[in-house]
Amino acid sequence: MPYKANTNRYQKLIYRRCGNSGLLLPPITLGLWHNFGGKKSMTNESKKMLFRAFDRGVTHFDLANNYGPPYGSAEANFGKVMNSDLNKHRDELIISTKAGYDMWPGPYGEWGSKKYLTASLDQSLKRMNLEYVDIFYSHRFDPLTPLEETADALTQAIRSGKALYVGISSYSSKQTIKMNKLLKERGISCLIHQPSYSMINRWVEKDLLSTLKKLGIGCIAFSPLAQGMLSDKYLRAIPKVSRIADNSSLDRKMITKSYILKIKELTKIAKKRGQTLPQMALSWVLRHSIMTSALIGARTVKQLDECLDSQNNLMFSSDELKEIDKFAKEEKINLWAKSSKD
Repeated sequence: MPYKANTNRYQKLIYRRCGNSGLLLPPITLGLWHNFGGKKSMTNESKKMLFRAFDRGVTHFDLANNYGPPYGSAEANFGKVMNSDLNKHRDELIISTKAGYDMWPGPYGEWGSKKYLTASLDQSLKRMNLEYVDIFYSHRFDPLTPLEETADALTQAIRSGKALYVGISSYSSKQTIKMNKLLKERGISCLIHQPSYSMINRWVEKDLLSTLKKLGIGCIAFSPLAQGMLSDKYLRAIPKVSRIADNSSLDRKMITKSYILKIKELTKIAKKRGQTLPQMALSWVLRHSIMTSALIGARTVKQLDECLDSQNNLMFSSDELKEIDKFAKEEKINLWAKSSKD
């Protein structure tokens, strides 16, 4: 049965302006990092998540060239759904992709060269059956490639009509300032920065958020639930269906006594607010005026709905924030720390 979008999909969300741009984004963005790659992953449940998200006003879908596994499969699967069901809504969607991490063998398959970024974007467009993406990101800072060259590649993406906007991910405050300057010199604006940020990974608070506000760049936080660690999922045992069990991007060593104590206490605070811990964690990230959107992943429609319902309570009292700060502390889980420090 063909997908028919909910006619009331835009009535409940309050969209947020992305920096100083004219672009509005939903407070919650659906990312396709996990659960959308490979032949087995694009199941009916995966399609239902895409449709449910759009039915609830989520217009932004976030991908990258190497999302899968295998690499490229999340984009290819998304392209099939675009072709079969979502293409008629293309002008209502914000679709983003990235390049920077390893994608194919040889010296031109990763990092920030013009060769790699340009080739990767062309490949991404083919996989997704798109003429352009709305946002193209430099996925990580490359310490060995001149930043001018990466800026040239991002500029070319816009001037060629293959991207409407460009952004950066996991760049330090210092490198963000440099990239913003280089893009402006080329007549291009840096639309958005995508850093990791959560209650137990707070590095952006040091200087990046203030830098983005000063420069007028939007911010979309990825891993706001710390890849599921900001839930009760790991309090008793490692679930068979989880990122740690999959040995994908979390390590069992991250489940420490310190972590478990924090989760138990934060869960108590969330219950007082009438929220689950994931809902409070998302509301907490979105409390910043500079925060355009929180980027989530989900395995099921139920998980997706739980995350979207976080928007029912986005306000925090000063007492609540003080109580949260007692337990919302670093757990050394930032897998992207090196790129963010260079």
